Amino acid sequence: MPTRFPDYSFPEPNLELTEKQYAEFHRRLAAAESADDCLALIADWDGVLCEFKEWGNLTEIRFHQDTRNVEYKAAKDRLDGISPKFTDLETTLKKAFLDSPFRGEIEAATGSQLFEKWQCHTRSFSSAIEEDLIRESALESEYTSLTAGAKISFQGGEFSIPEMNQFFDDADREIRKASYLAHSNWFADNAPELDRIYNEQVKVRHAMAGKLGYERFTELGYQRMTRIGYGPEEVATFRDEVRDQVVPLAMELAAQQPKDIGVEELMFWDTSVYSLAGNPAPRGDHDWMVDRATEMFAEMGHGLDGFFEEMKARGAMDLKSREGKAGGGFCEYLPKFGFPFIFANFNGTRGDVDVFTHEMGHAFQSYRSRNQVMSDLIWPTTEACEIHSMALEFLSWPQMDKFYGEDAAGELRRIHLTNSLQFLPYGVAIDHFQHLVYERPEATPAERNEMWQEVEATYLPWHHYGDLPHQASGRRWQQKQHVYNSPFYYIDYCLALTGALQYWSKSRTDFDGTMTAYEELCELGGSLDYTGLLKSAGLNSPFSKGCLDEVIAEAKRYLG
Repeated sequence: MPTRFPDYSFPEPNLELTEKQYAEFHRRLAAAESADDCLALIADWDGVLCEFKEWGNLTEIRFHQDTRNVEYKAAKDRLDGISPKFTDLETTLKKAFLDSPFRGEIEAATGSQLFEKWQCHTRSFSSAIEEDLIRESALESEYTSLTAGAKISFQGGEFSIPEMNQFFDDADREIRKASYLAHSNWFADNAPELDRIYNEQVKVRHAMAGKLGYERFTELGYQRMTRIGYGPEEVATFRDEVRDQVVPLAMELAAQQPKDIGVEELMFWDTSVYSLAGNPAPRGDHDWMVDRATEMFAEMGHGLDGFFEEMKARGAMDLKSREGKAGGGFCEYLPKFGFPFIFANFNGTRGDVDVFTHEMGHAFQSYRSRNQVMSDLIWPTTEACEIHSMALEFLSWPQMDKFYGEDAAGELRRIHLTNSLQFLPYGVAIDHFQHLVYERPEATPAERNEMWQEVEATYLPWHHYGDLPHQASGRRWQQKQHVYNSPFYYIDYCLALTGALQYWSKSRTDFDGTMTAYEELCELGGSLDYTGLLKSAGLNSPFSKGCLDEVIAEAKRYLG
């Protein structure tokens, strides 16, 4: 019987011992007489890397599970404090490998992607920014703790931020508006603190960029995100494609919504509801959902069935929302545990199924690619990672009747597709906003809010906030944790969604063949760069003009 995750622990690495191990690695690399010597060294080094990844990932998970736990918070603080030292050790050895006379032969054995990733890592770190990285991590923890600790009073109860989502889909418009207002008021009340945290983050990131020789953080941010083969210009081209091709369709869909839900004008608190009866919701609680998921994956097959059985057996999921638990959802792979872990916050809405299938896509991919030549290649770069997660959301469509019932499942699919199309403008708005922010790091909080209002007018012109204080003041971006804790990540969801929608389109005529192609993409892990993975899967690049034409045409046919 394998160890269950709730009982799992892993010792904190000893920095002094690790420094001695790295000194020995450098000695061995300098003395290497062949590529085989270097490959043996890489295998030994990867074992040390995995030990730190294991403790670091486990520490992050435990902290997110209970941000109030003093022991978890202390471990998180220690992780934030020593991570730059371990990164320095890693980066120095990566630089030595990049300069190895055997580099060509090593690349022939491992693939070139490993060295491409290391190139990005070495360009984004120096011991000169260690203190800045510690400060950056501390600020990220401040944002996480602040939002995780939120207690929003509503209808006689107190709710966390994720728990408030259950009211946003209510069929009663007054309940929707009141819940949005309570949610907005919490953010408005905490706006000074949210402004302070982000202002400090922007300044420390800009300072790091300068110390590493970059003009602005955008350039450093792209290296930290391991953008390989493209840059801000290509991403701007994609944003333009969304603006020109998707925004008009999103506006058409928004124009239809008031008729469907019986209101004269679509307000922000109406945007997540699509019928007078309210949105479909899963028909059971957490345990019931897990049982339905078991049935779903058993019918889908292609390895998902056995994988999910092991997920349950190992307790590798934490899906219930509760007080003190951080918001959001994520997946981590634990190389020593030999298995992924998924984190979510069920709140009784359709978002539960979306987030669950999304994180299961990440988990399945990491599990299928766990035997890559090095742990650095288990995960693809993030814009490719999100293809696996978003694609599984669509590939599970035929199973949605298990969660919603046959009639509601059809409505759910229509809503999911509509949401996906309307998400693209929001996702690129978040990305465009971040580019504007880091172009002007000296901007005041008020000026940043004006930047957000500019991009909203371009990409989200159908949003009307009424008397919601936080959104109306240009601060809606503060509700997106990626802006604070994962700069330049959010566009990855949009880039990946173009691939996921292509899987959806293909699955409508050849489901089994599309599932096989999906499996094959998962197996590749991070062995190729983003565009290489797209090419291997026969998917259009989002950087090519007209990349969304076929998908939009199919979506229009489906939505009528």
